[in-house]
Amino acid sequence: MTFPTKKLGVALAMATAFSTMAFSSMAQADWKGWNIHNTDYPVTVAMESFIKDANKATEGRVSGRVYNGAVLGSQSDAIQMLQVGGIQFAGFNLGPMGDAVPEVNVVSLPFIFKNLDHMHRVMDGPVGDQLSDAMAKQGIMSLAWYDGGARSFYNTSKPIKTPADMKGEKFRVMNNELYVGMVEALGGNATPMAYSEVYQSLKTGVVDGAENNWPSYDSSNHFEVASYYSLTEHLILPECLCVNVKTWNGLSSNDQAAVKKAARDSSVLQRKLWAERDTESRKKVLAAGVQFNEIKDKSAFQDAMKPVYAKAVKDNPSLKTFIEQIQKTQ
Repeated sequence: MTFPTKKLGVALAMATAFSTMAFSSMAQADWKGWNIHNTDYPVTVAMESFIKDANKATEGRVSGRVYNGAVLGSQSDAIQMLQVGGIQFAGFNLGPMGDAVPEVNVVSLPFIFKNLDHMHRVMDGPVGDQLSDAMAKQGIMSLAWYDGGARSFYNTSKPIKTPADMKGEKFRVMNNELYVGMVEALGGNATPMAYSEVYQSLKTGVVDGAENNWPSYDSSNHFEVASYYSLTEHLILPECLCVNVKTWNGLSSNDQAAVKKAARDSSVLQRKLWAERDTESRKKVLAAGVQFNEIKDKSAFQDAMKPVYAKAVKDNPSLKTFIEQIQKTQ
């Protein structure tokens, strides 16, 4: 991938800066890991379990530390740092990954997955392998797929029962053209915005709503300022435990096998913790007075996505085969 000169310069500068954070006495195999979540989040627990198990399985040849809370920069920064080797591993939501790896945008298509179990089967199978191969061409590969939950809309004014209820409403979305198109196809106004700005923007009316899963809705305290949660489950976004390709290629085959097993084991742990956290967060926000409505018939929302799919395939024809494979996966 060719970066714009300015962005590449920033990425290289950040990579150099973060590489100096390590003590000179540290082994070459010491890995720095980026993570956006806080200390008790399922992804965080799983990533820390991964590097601990990798260290033990390789007898210290692979060791490192997870830097939580996005202290090493935003996800877009971290993707670039991972590509150039400024960090060695990371836990990424695949939503913003599409800018760096266009094929990954297939998982950002609304309603592409039937449910969470379907997403797991797809990502643990050939489609997941093919997406990792596409990422590897850009310097990143996936060692395991984590659960990112199902995302639904929440807002400040009223329940969303049909697309008509979104007309004229301003919704924060992640920085991906697909999400902008998704909200606009439903009649809303999409506003890409950093996650850290959403709470205040909801509180002051800069935006009317946002979309996310139960644990994020809870941990961000967005439920305090946007008390209508409508179960659209329009996006089921996997997350990846990713590694820099050059770092990976520098390992022996035995250490690669050990590290991959540690990653897969961490995925099993993360999915278990995620399911528990999802249930806990849902109970918590409902007890706090959130007004929840389940949308049993989502066909109107799904039908509205036809132009979104058409544009995505037109912009990136390689998505067509991925879409067909996912839809055929039972």
